[in-house]
Amino acid sequence: MTRTILANARLILPTTVETGGIIIENGQIAEIFTGDAVPEGAIDFQGDYLAPGMVELHTDNLEGHLQPRPGVNWPHASAILAHDAELAGCGITTVFDAMRVGSILSEGQTDYAKYARALATELMDIRAKNALRISHFLHLRAEVCSETLIEEIDEFGPDDRVGIISLMDHTPGQRQFRDVSKLAQYVKGKHGLDDAGFEAHVANLKALRAEFGDKHEAHAVAKAKALGAVLASHDDTLSEHVVTSAGYGIELAEFPTTLEAAAACHDHGIMVMMGAPNLIRGGSHSGNVSAADLARNGFLDVLSSDYVPAGLLPGAMILARIWNDLPRAIATVSANPARATGLKDRGRIETGLRADLIRFRMLDETPVLRETWVRGARV
Repeated sequence: MTRTILANARLILPTTVETGGIIIENGQIAEIFTGDAVPEGAIDFQGDYLAPGMVELHTDNLEGHLQPRPGVNWPHASAILAHDAELAGCGITTVFDAMRVGSILSEGQTDYAKYARALATELMDIRAKNALRISHFLHLRAEVCSETLIEEIDEFGPDDRVGIISLMDHTPGQRQFRDVSKLAQYVKGKHGLDDAGFEAHVANLKALRAEFGDKHEAHAVAKAKALGAVLASHDDTLSEHVVTSAGYGIELAEFPTTLEAAAACHDHGIMVMMGAPNLIRGGSHSGNVSAADLARNGFLDVLSSDYVPAGLLPGAMILARIWNDLPRAIATVSANPARATGLKDRGRIETGLRADLIRFRMLDETPVLRETWVRGARV
């Protein structure tokens, strides 16, 4: 039996913060104790915070490692291992790696070609060899404005650890890019398109939505049910969008773009996820609703690092200041995302749960991560 004692910590428990420690046995939290005593052989936290390991539901970080510069393709195994190490170094102990399914071939966009199935196979092979530091699941981003969604999503089965399927509708003029000028700024910068090229891109996306959109949505909804995956919406803007989501059985709303949509999600029992970069930057880069505004109105349940893994813990600390409630803030990056995806064995410091844990201290208003444990092992 392996046994580790962590002592003299500020324990962030589900509803309180208390000085104390925990005993870890065989990868689980066996006991929680209070007080500042440091038993013989224990690791003295010297008053640092001890919190649950963070659970990340939506990150595009792996894609950045696969293509660190435009046109530069990195070896996949090295990219996967670097991505895994980065997340561990940020305090993320469980991740749902976002991968797009559904490609656009008609515009000759090589960066919108099929890739998810092969990448998922490589990721799961590396996981099977115990080479990863943290726990990995899949989050399939189902692009309804595509040509090949059905073929690509049907390549995934019950052994692929698909935990989330999200419906992604990037039709110009609605949802995330309701303001088409923001879409133009993003797409022109990413693809180097001129005005004529951008107009052709918009026309093609609208045509794809008209031809395939409803069929793709219905198939993705059925696939989520078949795999037992949580179904998520993306960029809900209107209350009507949320009514549709509720009809599909959606349980998680990623990045609603308006206060109206977030309020409607709560009315329908749908958890709301927002991005930490929105909080840290003080607003959405797409001109949508501020995550801080949703937090102040009580409509923010889950925080995601989105495209900056290092932003997850600082984002939680911003929420702690907004709410004046550290346990509630930490729950948005641990207990709540675990609950949203049915992971009952992690996300809280409670006896019997996985010893997925992080140690940090504060440098003024910035958290400094010092250690990460997964199943009681420092990673």
